[in-house]
Amino acid sequence: MSMSIRNQIPGTVTGVTYGEVMAAVKVRLDGGQNITAAITVDAVKDLGIDEGSSVRALVKSTEVALATLPVEGVSIRNQLPGTVTDVATGGAMAGVKVSVEGGELTAVITKEAVTDLGIASGKPVVALIKSTEISLANA
Repeated sequence: MSMSIRNQIPGTVTGVTYGEVMAAVKVRLDGGQNITAAITVDAVKDLGIDEGSSVRALVKSTEVALATLPVEGVSIRNQLPGTVTDVATGGAMAGVKVSVEGGELTAVITKEAVTDLGIASGKPVVALIKSTEISLANA
């Protein structure tokens, strides 16, 4: 199946914590980073997700924020360090490609943020992704 979500990083489920409606799914990405995806319990069951399952973490580029350093004191737990490989700016927005261990992420942020943060090719950044913005698919 083709889809418009460009951010697709493979990994393996390392644990599932069930709630009444939602589940927190821990995934070790192929690059070694750990992330958490918050998805419905129904989705966990429908996809047959369990510890050891191979999955792809899917994230829309508009849901990836960038920081120039790791961030403390914030509820966003998914923080993936990487290096900017490309910046394409338009009138108001910019697409920023970030190389992370095991893959590549694209973030769509404002052109003003690119300027204010000094984001440019070769610069280190940290991609920030809320767990509720990560979808999972079977690999």
